[in-house]
Amino acid sequence: MELKLNRSLITSYTSSSQIARVLTEDWVKNNSYCPSCGNYNLISFANNNPVGDFLCNNCESEFELKSKKDSFSLKIVDGAYSTMIQRINSDNNPHFFLLNYSLKSLEVRNFLVIPKHYFVDNIIEKRNPLKETAKRAGWIGCNILLQEIPETGKIFLIKNGQEENRNHVLEKWKKTEFLRNQTQKSRGWTLEVLKLIEKISNNEFDLNHVYKFEGTLKLKFPNNNFIKDKIRQQLQVLRDKGLIEFKGNGNYKKIEL
Repeated sequence: MELKLNRSLITSYTSSSQIARVLTEDWVKNNSYCPSCGNYNLISFANNNPVGDFLCNNCESEFELKSKKDSFSLKIVDGAYSTMIQRINSDNNPHFFLLNYSLKSLEVRNFLVIPKHYFVDNIIEKRNPLKETAKRAGWIGCNILLQEIPETGKIFLIKNGQEENRNHVLEKWKKTEFLRNQTQKSRGWTLEVLKLIEKISNNEFDLNHVYKFEGTLKLKFPNNNFIKDKIRQQLQVLRDKGLIEFKGNGNYKKIEL
């Protein structure tokens, strides 16, 4: 991939938001590929399309692009809260491209995708309504909480200015596609347990390591009175899908994706 953004496109623009949009959308269209199928031909939607920014003309995956001139924080500002919740529970929710670039050199530093099957209600934070003096008084926006997304759901195509192996990217994507076939509720459990496993410092762990998070999971799922049973069930799901390895006698090993 060419990491340089096309400076010649922005000579007639003065708005920083327009400059960022023009530079980054052009870069994705001309450099990226679909992380779902590997196809290089991504088609741009019209500006302000409610569905997304790009379409893969091979597998018809849709992508929305969020870009920033510096590193992404733990929260990404998005649009209306109600619209976002409706989208992540629908069939046409797009995957998310996140791109950050150096303003000084106009080079892409990081470019990653978060598959749509990692989006559940609890990663969307409701912002406070706009004040009565605001033009859109009462409007409620939202934030995407990156820290609530497991690391397996952050698939880098470019990391720290270095391009990742394309086959490795496609492999990572395929490993997590099973989440698409789960219900929102089941997916929420799988993602929570996966995220907690990532917090365990050791590469190998046992059931007791995961049981220590019982209280955390009880807060997330207050209506479930069988947390440990659910933990074992989700470990089996993750084992069957090749995200962890069962070593026997309640011992497991993380698998590097």
